[in-house]
Amino acid sequence: MTEDGRIRQSPSQKQTESECGGMALTAQSSSPETTSETAPSPERHPPLRFVFSGYSLWLELEQRELDDDGRGDLDRALIDAADHFRLGGAIPSPHVTALYGFGDVEKEEEIRRLFRANVNRVLLDEAEKCRKTKGEIASYLSQERHKTDVDTLEVGSDSDDGDTGLTDNQNRLLYLIDLHTKKAQDREGSDRWIRKHALSVLIYEGIISEIFDYDYAPQSTLIENIRAWVNISQEGQSDVELLREEQLISALLVSSKSYKPVVLYQVSDKGRELLNRLTRKEKEIVNAFAHKPDSRELLKISWDGESYWLESSTGYKRRSTTTDTEDVSYVSSAYIPQCLRYGGRPTMSNAHRAHESGQGGIANIRDNDLEEIITLNSVSMIVAEYIPFGANQIVHLNNNVGSSERVQGGYISNVIDGDSSRTSLELSPQLTSVEVLDYTQTNHINFEAEIRFREDPGIVQVETFGISMNAEGTCFYGMQLEAVMNRIKDNISLDHLSRILVDIQQDSSSIVDSVISQYQRDLMNLVFIGDAPKRNKINLIIANEITPHLTAGEYMDKGEYENEFKQVIGDTRAAYDISEQDSLIFGSQGLLICGPSARNYEPLLCAYLQFNTLDLFLQNFFSRIWILNDDLLASYKIVEAIGYDPFALGRSRDRLLKLSREIIILDQILGFLDEALGMMDIPPEPPEQAGRSLYQRLEISGMREQLMRRVQDVKKILTASQRNLDLLRERVEVESRNKFFQMGLELEKITKQLGALQMSSGDAVRSLRVLQMIFAGVIAFDFLDRITGEWTVMDASWMTGFVDSVIKQNALVWFAISIAAWAVSAYLISWRTYIGNWKSRGNTTMTIVVNRNINTAKLNELVAEKGKTTEERRYEDKKEMTKVTYEEPSSDEWGGTSPFVTLEYDDKNCILLEITVQYNRREAKKDSVLTPNEIKQKLMHEFENKLVFTGDYNHAAALDEFTKDLEKRVPVEKRVNFVDEKRAPVEKRVNFVEPEKLV
Repeated sequence: MTEDGRIRQSPSQKQTESECGGMALTAQSSSPETTSETAPSPERHPPLRFVFSGYSLWLELEQRELDDDGRGDLDRALIDAADHFRLGGAIPSPHVTALYGFGDVEKEEEIRRLFRANVNRVLLDEAEKCRKTKGEIASYLSQERHKTDVDTLEVGSDSDDGDTGLTDNQNRLLYLIDLHTKKAQDREGSDRWIRKHALSVLIYEGIISEIFDYDYAPQSTLIENIRAWVNISQEGQSDVELLREEQLISALLVSSKSYKPVVLYQVSDKGRELLNRLTRKEKEIVNAFAHKPDSRELLKISWDGESYWLESSTGYKRRSTTTDTEDVSYVSSAYIPQCLRYGGRPTMSNAHRAHESGQGGIANIRDNDLEEIITLNSVSMIVAEYIPFGANQIVHLNNNVGSSERVQGGYISNVIDGDSSRTSLELSPQLTSVEVLDYTQTNHINFEAEIRFREDPGIVQVETFGISMNAEGTCFYGMQLEAVMNRIKDNISLDHLSRILVDIQQDSSSIVDSVISQYQRDLMNLVFIGDAPKRNKINLIIANEITPHLTAGEYMDKGEYENEFKQVIGDTRAAYDISEQDSLIFGSQGLLICGPSARNYEPLLCAYLQFNTLDLFLQNFFSRIWILNDDLLASYKIVEAIGYDPFALGRSRDRLLKLSREIIILDQILGFLDEALGMMDIPPEPPEQAGRSLYQRLEISGMREQLMRRVQDVKKILTASQRNLDLLRERVEVESRNKFFQMGLELEKITKQLGALQMSSGDAVRSLRVLQMIFAGVIAFDFLDRITGEWTVMDASWMTGFVDSVIKQNALVWFAISIAAWAVSAYLISWRTYIGNWKSRGNTTMTIVVNRNINTAKLNELVAEKGKTTEERRYEDKKEMTKVTYEEPSSDEWGGTSPFVTLEYDDKNCILLEITVQYNRREAKKDSVLTPNEIKQKLMHEFENKLVFTGDYNHAAALDEFTKDLEKRVPVEKRVNFVDEKRAPVEKRVNFVEPEKLV
């Protein structure tokens, strides 16, 4: 490739060029004597180009008759090319596949194996000579698959218009990214990037629309704290990485709310320059799929919590099927590694039912052009996870599945019986059959589980799990594949295997959730934020043979092989050759081990899964703690709003309760993790060389110590979270007290305003009463005038002289007399009103807190003697609150005025709560006014004499003690208002509490 990223253009040549910058080879004849001067054959095909990293290899071919070996000139040309590269007769199998289709070349598998074993080494050697080392094969120009006609292949030179040096898939992918990204023109502008998840959805939609020639497979993906199975193309992701390596796109890493890394992409300047050379036809192909039908509105990706949607700005919307996982027909048997067994019968085999998946079973895979690169023989799969367990939980689990009963096992369901006292229960027939294999009461249990769930029409799935659960918390769900579709035992495609793993992960969650306790389900739901049924697990795939069998380095080709492995174990990390026949591949979601001796390493692999599942659980636990800390910070903001938000205090207390519960549960989970690490043993290193190699590659020896350090680190963070919660609780209490203090001030202010308003209302009432009396007098006088007619005193003879001499002769005298009479009347009325108002402000209000048992019958008799003024009742479940107000009938006994007494008591429980007395001192006689203590004594004596109180309470002794201690105690409430110039108290309010109630 040139420095600008374009693939070097090499015309067809007649001789081999080994100099730096290109390599060409022409094979015209199978004869060794054939040279460039040989006359050309009458029928010649254009040269075929095969693109390697740093090289452009051209083969000029002829069609001639078959030789004695049955090969044509095309075969011979490829063989000669391989001889030139010192491959020992190996043919580049991918090119043979592209030219002929599968099965048209003899011994294709042997040729493929020879090619893979040598071609990369030779190309790297040649590249080193040219100082252009770029790794392994990057891409193949030929895009057609399964063709038999050579003329239909990509042929000729790459000097045509629109050549970018990339494949059609890569060109379209780069243009698709460019549609959704934008680079800022200046500092004030903003960049637009496309998220990796959104790009994966668009790639999938492009595959369905036949825009991209990729395969896809379901993969567990975390989207906004929700885990979902999404169909992702590993080939598409590989091309994205290639575009990054070529600096055609840029990548940006940010962190999400769930503290998971998020990758975003944007086309670089170099990529835009390359897109300028892209043909309009290629752009229109992408535009037709990326925009709303019959418009130029770009379709963008949105997530609704369950599915992805493609939306336009004008409201067009359609659901993407990327979250719809596909099913294949298969037959499986239970599989539990022998190292996990402790006696009991062996697992049952379903090998006799293997034909069922091939006879009637189908697959609902939407991609009809799956390319099978790698196949496995005799496949066993284990999906493992960690669940907080303990000895008591194992005992509970054994009881749930009936391990100790005479007839063990049976059907299980996660349905909760809401009314276990009734006769029958109706539920769905989709159940799981359980048969116990072996168990110990407090340490472990092994059992078989046969899934009987309803499948889509035509899908045949005989699904039987071997489940092993122990007190450490590691849960193994094993399955031996007997057949997949029409393939019995062997030749299992990784594309099909990826769909089966989805079933195993989903169904294993359903099974285990049916047998564990509700407490454990609550723990899992907390850690996985309510999404525990979709939690991720670790995959272990064991196969007796892999085809093609290559070295570990050849599997890590950053191409088709690595993409195949990513479908089942996630992003590949490393690959190792344990022995000449056994290979180990590590991935982000599990590992794959294949070879005839693979099953001999089950103890090491199970030990690795124990530590790895706990590591995965600890990662989710760690993320959950950071989410908890975010909730604490959000709670602080809510607490700050208590002063002005009327609902903030209630929300703060609710969040305090929720956060306290979460921290308690997380602390309990930490205890389970500590206990599990203490119980997990590190297996010894095997004596044989292959076992030692595997032991070193798994790095089991250091896992336990690393996990213990991580648990201690998490414990520190959780302790800090607990302290933050304590601070938050104190802050809520302080803000609550402040709020109640402010409410008290406001209430006091309102009370004062109401008191003043009540006084004004009282004055107005009394003034109104005076006016009523005056009005009554006027009416009475008018009534008398009506009776006497027109007669007035002026008609009397004795008045005539006075009127004539005084009134008529001196009009002003009568006017003065009238004004004086008016003044005297006004004074008398005002004085009477003032006296009434003054006396009304002389109330003393006393509240006596009693809280003593009473005889309600005697109390009712006492109230009946007084005569009730008002009565209020409030009925509750366990109380009957009654409030009775009466006026003392004899004012002489109370100093000349009758007080109003209010009794508040529980009529149902016979408890007198408090007594409230309103006593007007100013209406009483001056020499007979009672003090508050005298009023209290008089009331209590009366209640004692009427036998209202029950028990042996000595009122006299208590009263003496109260009198002595009164000076030392602070009244509950005391209010004195002064209104006149002499500052005499006109209102006094004192609340008393019984001696035993005062603190």
